[in-house]
Amino acid sequence: MVEEEERGRLAREDLVREKVDEEGNRWRKVYFGGGAHFRNWLEQCRELGEVEVEEVDSKGFKCFEEGGEKLYRIWMKEEPPD
Repeated sequence: MVEEEERGRLAREDLVREKVDEEGNRWRKVYFGGGAHFRNWLEQCRELGEVEVEEVDSKGFKCFEEGGEKLYRIWMKEEPPD
């Protein structure tokens, strides 16, 4: 049952791909996770452009909950076409 819930939560997370902020800027999700991978992705994304980090509730992700580890989304700002 727990594994099914986690798969469902991952499936829902896969649907989160883009957002528009209050100023009308479009953002694309480029990463979802935590730990050392998160830090590596964040460093690389910052080299490529403007980023935003969003902490995500880890409830429902057993390994993150048990380890007390945080989950994050990294968003990259999409530049308007020339």
